[in-house]
Amino acid sequence: MTSCPVRTAVRLAALAGPLLLAACVVGPNYHRPALSTAASYGQTAVSPPAMPLGSGDGRRTQLVSGLNIPAQWWRIFHSAELDALVGEALKNSPTLEAAKQALRAAQEQVKAQQGAFYPSVSASLQPSHQAFAETLSSPLQSGNSIYNLTTTQVSVSYTPDLFGANRRAVESLVAQADQQRFELEAARLTLASNVVLAAIQDASLRAQIDETQAIIQEQRQTLASFRRQFQLGQVSKADLAAQEALVAQSQAALPPLEKAFRINRDLLSALMGRTPGEPLDVRFDLLSLTLPEQLPLSLPAQLVEHRPDVRIAEAELHAASAQVGVAVAARWPNLQIEDNAGSAALGLVPSFSSAANFWNVAATLTQPVFQGGTLLHRQRAAEAAYREAAAQYRATVVGAFQNTADVLHALWTDADALRADQVAETASRKSLDIARRQLGLGDVSPLMVLNAEESDHQAQLTLLQARASRYADVAALFQALGGGWWSSDTSASRPAGGS
Repeated sequence: MTSCPVRTAVRLAALAGPLLLAACVVGPNYHRPALSTAASYGQTAVSPPAMPLGSGDGRRTQLVSGLNIPAQWWRIFHSAELDALVGEALKNSPTLEAAKQALRAAQEQVKAQQGAFYPSVSASLQPSHQAFAETLSSPLQSGNSIYNLTTTQVSVSYTPDLFGANRRAVESLVAQADQQRFELEAARLTLASNVVLAAIQDASLRAQIDETQAIIQEQRQTLASFRRQFQLGQVSKADLAAQEALVAQSQAALPPLEKAFRINRDLLSALMGRTPGEPLDVRFDLLSLTLPEQLPLSLPAQLVEHRPDVRIAEAELHAASAQVGVAVAARWPNLQIEDNAGSAALGLVPSFSSAANFWNVAATLTQPVFQGGTLLHRQRAAEAAYREAAAQYRATVVGAFQNTADVLHALWTDADALRADQVAETASRKSLDIARRQLGLGDVSPLMVLNAEESDHQAQLTLLQARASRYADVAALFQALGGGWWSSDTSASRPAGGS
């Protein structure tokens, strides 16, 4: 009797084989939406009339279409401190850990749904203590009115996937797992980009603070000189007041910079998975950052393939397409095969004698006839959700091209701004030197020197900000192009399901 469930499973498998071979999969078959042949970043973004992106040190940095993006793209800045910081953030971030667990949960859901492809087997043991009225004839040879009965049973059930309902359900869950996979890649890219941008901001604010402090120190020395000259009658009270106002103005600019610097350090700590009270011994310098002579520019088809947000939207579209098949299959017949085998014996110990054995095999074919329109409207709702996902996918693709084009425009504009700021800083420094020499000769008034100093200080701060903006835009370019996750050797970076 113990081999009965095995023989039953064999019979079910033999029966299910032809059924599966004859089964079909209803609903639409998913295909990735075709990219418009007109999709591009715009000619002015790719190749503007201005000169190529200048690096600020005499080299010429150019965009190269189709150039591969490394997975650890932040290494192009050639900063060991930055590399270590990004690596630690990727290792310790709770946000990434949450995304990893969400992916694992989605993968387990796929495996759980795949279990419906196999027969379901369950075993039961039911001991009972029974009594019947003594006025009735005892069914036992002993004539007792109280007895024990133990029933053992093995049940095997199987639902052939005649019209692909389960296959579509698995397809939808695989697409959702792919969505979580790209959610993880998007979280990694966002985290790495935020760390790089925060590091650049750290270097920029530190440089601005140092420059402002140097300016204040220089202005205080000038103010002390003016006060001595005022006592000697060589400068007017108005000139002295103007210098005092200039010192006060520079001092007023320092607290906002220090505030922004401390807030940015707190951000760096948070990105590292630390609280603000934990030490963060790292220092960045704008002059220590470098850029390559070539920057990548993905082709339009590569952008759609590599951007995590586009792949997330595509996975959502794929899942919605499969759900249409699930809704359609629910309106078709459903076949369920069941087999029960067991034994009933007096006493608490199971007995498998031939006299006590029982078994049955049954098949149930169910065809929905009238559900008040429920199944029809569920199908229509699934079709509407698919069209919604398709529209959202198109919007995401358009947004991806817009974002990339905006970054390219910023790169070119910042290159022009950096060159202009370098020229302005050189000119203001030269103008200040001339004004100071003329003041020593008595050819100009102290007020003209003050104006030259103010222009020079502003030019220096503007140049620092321009350099930081340029580095930030380069980081934004790598983020816009997808960050190079496809170049990673980690298995978590490779899609598990179909595209």
